[in-house]
Amino acid sequence: MSTAEAKSTVLVVEDDAVIRHAAVAMVTDAGFAVREATNGNEAIRILDDGLDAGEAVCVVVTDIDMPLGIDGIKLAACINRRWPGIGIVITSGKVRPAPGDVPTDGLFIRKPYTEEGLIAAIRSVMP
Repeated sequence: MSTAEAKSTVLVVEDDAVIRHAAVAMVTDAGFAVREATNGNEAIRILDDGLDAGEAVCVVVTDIDMPLGIDGIKLAACINRRWPGIGIVITSGKVRPAPGDVPTDGLFIRKPYTEEGLIAAIRSVMP
């Protein structure tokens, strides 16, 4: 792991607690700092608060199908617009993004994903 990775924070956004905890464990085991959110609204609050506190989220891993109006596609678009330096990994086991839904520098991976697949995706979108 590089020095940059050791200081990098990954935000995992997933409404399913079992999947979220598994993803957090995978990312933590890879040596990244991790924050977690249960929906898009919470993720945006974390990004706002984290950036204000000097914490730099470098990658967001988000599910597509989430409650409360901001799904993973809308969240990715918001992040791409407000924080263009943050890498985005979009995941889903049900929905496949339409062309243009994933930001240009982002990546889509299907669930269920492996630890190796998730970590490779995170590293590939890191700034």
